[in-house]
Amino acid sequence: MNDLIEIRWHGRGGQGAKTASLLLADAAFNTGKYIQGFPEYGPERMGAPITAYNRISTSPITIHSNIYEPDYVVVVDDSLLESVDVTAGLKETGAIVINTTKDAEYLREVLKGYKGEIYKIDARKISIETLGKYFPNTPMLAAIVKVSKVMTDEEFLNDMQGSFKHKFAKKPEVIEGNMKALEMALKEVERV
Repeated sequence: MNDLIEIRWHGRGGQGAKTASLLLADAAFNTGKYIQGFPEYGPERMGAPITAYNRISTSPITIHSNIYEPDYVVVVDDSLLESVDVTAGLKETGAIVINTTKDAEYLREVLKGYKGEIYKIDARKISIETLGKYFPNTPMLAAIVKVSKVMTDEEFLNDMQGSFKHKFAKKPEVIEGNMKALEMALKEVERV
């Protein structure tokens, strides 16, 4: 399975990392890929660190374990950078995508010499601007799609439009804001 892409998400309970990993799995499935999307957490409460995972491939996936050497890591909350080893096992041929406004020097230092690509995005600014509240998972979902290239921007946006219509059937007013958040994030994710 040389086309297998493995992604590990780090967030805090209530920030939507699990939801984003499941939305990514659904979107990849809808573009004809084989997928896995699953969280790993115990009885933690809101605000406790959680981990979620994705596997995406063009051929059947026969692995059924946690992901120990991901191609990509998504950090939904930059406060985890100092308490969790987010680069553990992360391949240097991959990348890490962080929701942060911190500068490159700080990021390189806190990532303890990680030699792969580092990307950042201000998911707080994007979500407040487009949704009126802080929901970092929507911009982070778009950021990892852009960085990992698991599908084209167009495939992703088309799929998410349909997904949001279904998910927010009783609240159609939030669809436009979520779509704007995705579009903005696709443009604003930047390499450090």
